[in-house]
Amino acid sequence: MARVRKTVTIRDVAEDAGVSLQTVSRVVNGGPNVRPQLRDKVRASIERLGYVPSLAAQRMSGSRSYIILAINDRERTLADWRERRGTDWVDQMLLGGILTCSKHGYRMMVELVDTHSDHVERELGAALSALQPDGVILTPPHSENRLITELLAERGIPFARIGSDAPGPGFALTMGDAGAAHLATTRLAELGHRRIAMIAGPSQYSLSGWRIEGWKRALAEAGLSHEGLLEVGDFGYESGTRAARALLDRMPDCTAIIASSDQMALAALEVARDRGLSVPHDLSLISFDNTPIVRFTQPPLTAIDQPIAETVARAVEQLIARGPDGHEDAVIEVAAGLVERSSTAPPPASPSDRA
Repeated sequence: MARVRKTVTIRDVAEDAGVSLQTVSRVVNGGPNVRPQLRDKVRASIERLGYVPSLAAQRMSGSRSYIILAINDRERTLADWRERRGTDWVDQMLLGGILTCSKHGYRMMVELVDTHSDHVERELGAALSALQPDGVILTPPHSENRLITELLAERGIPFARIGSDAPGPGFALTMGDAGAAHLATTRLAELGHRRIAMIAGPSQYSLSGWRIEGWKRALAEAGLSHEGLLEVGDFGYESGTRAARALLDRMPDCTAIIASSDQMALAALEVARDRGLSVPHDLSLISFDNTPIVRFTQPPLTAIDQPIAETVARAVEQLIARGPDGHEDAVIEVAAGLVERSSTAPPPASPSDRA
């Protein structure tokens, strides 16, 4: 029978080093008032015994919980999971957050909260009371929900607001959405496109406005008009279908579309096929998100790659480094990039070539 390895506890370390539990806790938590020789002795015992601090042991110091809590949109997340849409926002959030937390001896936990609920304060308040996190990461649209940000500020909990640049408590991080839309639009203009449309996201997300601004700015710099070339969706497939149909009905000479999510880009791809348009010969497509599914479409989609993992990792680093008194006036930007695949090409020489 295999021998069961005994879990090493903080008490084992204390006995091995000949010190109190409180002394071991202070060493584990980087606390003050421990003589260098005693600190070295405790660390030697930790190394020799292979002790891994538990959250309970870390909390003995009374000042930290060693938990970072990420809040994501309940309705949209559950819809994506149930429909198996292939989006990986949560996966990337966990990738960046878990690895960075682990490096610092922290744990990341995720709560799904409905930002539109009348009970959002009660729902979030219960999670905060139960977990007592050292910091909170808010993702859109929670990052701009004043009920949530004011509750965190009142409780003195440091928090990061991803996808927000508004002044206020906490600190803001963006993924360079205006610059990303500008990059995508400029690339299409360089290929020779003159009618470059956009399917934007809903107005409740600030990033939707930033992307429209970047798209318009790039068109203006290229001497191109944006009139009649904008439609708005809700990031979902059905809204992308409606928007793509409206754009191609209204502007039949449109030769390129930038969609503000992969789901809306997939819808635009299907609308093009239904109309006998070839991508990219007749219509070029660029998507936002760069989730795994866009690599396997026909053709694979050129996409703005959003640095979700990097942004969440940066948020975790800032929350841990600053502690309860941290403050940041400047917006932290983690720039997105463009991954070119097979859905973009120069436009047809003339409208008749699309027939």
